Amino acid sequence: MSYYTPKGGLPAQSELLTDRAVVKEAYTVIPKDVLRDIVTSNLPGFTGTRSWIIARPIAGFATTFAQLIVEIAPGGGAERPEPEAGVEGVVFVTAGELALTLAGERHVLGAGGYAYLAAGAEWSIANEGGEPASFHWIRKAYEPADGIAAPASFVTRDQDVAPRPMPDTDGAWATTRFVDPDDLAHDMHVNIVTFQPGGVIPFAETHVMEHGLFVLEGKAVYRLNDDWVEVEAGDFMWLRAFCPQACYAGGPGPFRYLLYKDVNRQIRLT
Repeated sequence: MSYYTPKGGLPAQSELLTDRAVVKEAYTVIPKDVLRDIVTSNLPGFTGTRSWIIARPIAGFATTFAQLIVEIAPGGGAERPEPEAGVEGVVFVTAGELALTLAGERHVLGAGGYAYLAAGAEWSIANEGGEPASFHWIRKAYEPADGIAAPASFVTRDQDVAPRPMPDTDGAWATTRFVDPDDLAHDMHVNIVTFQPGGVIPFAETHVMEHGLFVLEGKAVYRLNDDWVEVEAGDFMWLRAFCPQACYAGGPGPFRYLLYKDVNRQIRLT
């Protein structure tokens, strides 16, 4: 498995401003070259850590989640990473190794490591290795549902979960699902979507779910609202509800992205 991980740095003073960053009413594209040292944030409670905050709730746009790319230097980490009691999270490692202690049990997550961290879970994270470790951290306020118990935390790996082909695609479009989509305990899904060269989303998906899509590998042309946008490994697409979307993966290798969406809850009106 290959997962793009930002390296930071700054462009040379001799370079021209030719980039693909765009913010529109229905979507935002944050290309990989925007993830530079100057736009990182430090996080309270962490040591030896910097982060790129690539999504946060914004009124009138997407409101359900935050997404960070976090880099922890050797010896760094946090004893209590999550500062809010009602917030669930997903950690997905793209580079290095992280030691995750969850409810007193220690796990070592390498590239492809995935952890669902239930709201209120006790967990800590540390880089005990000799190289920087990087991961995506997706956070959402958990929304309970009457009569349904909240989900439990768990740890797995991308490499251990078989992608499920989408119907009638002959495997050209598949989704690695880390939780059962019929499990109503979960109010968000963080999956990996894979397109083989030539694979497509052949209709304009238009739905209530918000999306964060970070391209882990490959390249494609993505339809966002009324624009076709070229994207590649390291780019992030952020979609508000009902933004039409489609995709064509041109190759030469697989096109894979980490996908967030909010699911399985009635719309609150009061």
